[in-house]
Amino acid sequence: MAIIRHWTYTPSTESINNWNDRRDFVMLEAAVFDMDGLMIDSQPYWQTAQLEVLPTLGVAMTRQDTIETTGSRIDEIVQACYERSPWESVTQKEVCDRIVNRVIQLVQQHKPAMPGLRHAIDVCQQQGLKLALASSSPLSLISATIDALQLQGVFSAKMSAADLRYAKPHPEVYLNACDALGVRPTNAIAFEDSLIGLLAAKAAQMKTIVVPEPSAAKDPRFVIADRQLASLEELTQPMLTSI
Repeated sequence: MAIIRHWTYTPSTESINNWNDRRDFVMLEAAVFDMDGLMIDSQPYWQTAQLEVLPTLGVAMTRQDTIETTGSRIDEIVQACYERSPWESVTQKEVCDRIVNRVIQLVQQHKPAMPGLRHAIDVCQQQGLKLALASSSPLSLISATIDALQLQGVFSAKMSAADLRYAKPHPEVYLNACDALGVRPTNAIAFEDSLIGLLAAKAAQMKTIVVPEPSAAKDPRFVIADRQLASLEELTQPMLTSI
């Protein structure tokens, strides 16, 4: 026969105070947003731009190839393509510029804000968090996106990994964003959509919320995130305080 004992525990005032002290120590001060795939639905535009530009140079590429490099920096993608199928007519930088400029055109034309973006920004602001943007995209695309979505003045810092020595999943761009905001990475939360970006934020020792695209949502590797959402629309203030 199983014996079930019922018991209750009332924490002392000292225990409660100690817990509150620990909560205060890790209280969030900032939120850092990824851009492509998180703030804007730009991944199809990156795919389109690559499929328009790279085959003209003799690079065999499928849409699935572009999906597999989601979250990677465009210069790394172009370099990998060059190593696989070299060309002579233009430099790798010129190819990158062509792709980025095409993405900018598509973003300006369609203004593809992700569902819940403004809601998530509002929730973070209501929580009193400083806001920054940390992207692998070049500053030209970051600026074009901010303008297209009418988010001027929202982010106190806008950091690009395009010219850094290391791209995501290295944490450098996230560390730079936290430094620009004047907060410790451990007191900041990162919003990401890709595994590569999530690894970068985790390497920076930040809290993380991941919002993967539906086709990737069941990837078991996203378990390393503090919270996984189906949409930014699901974000709440209690969620931020509980992470």
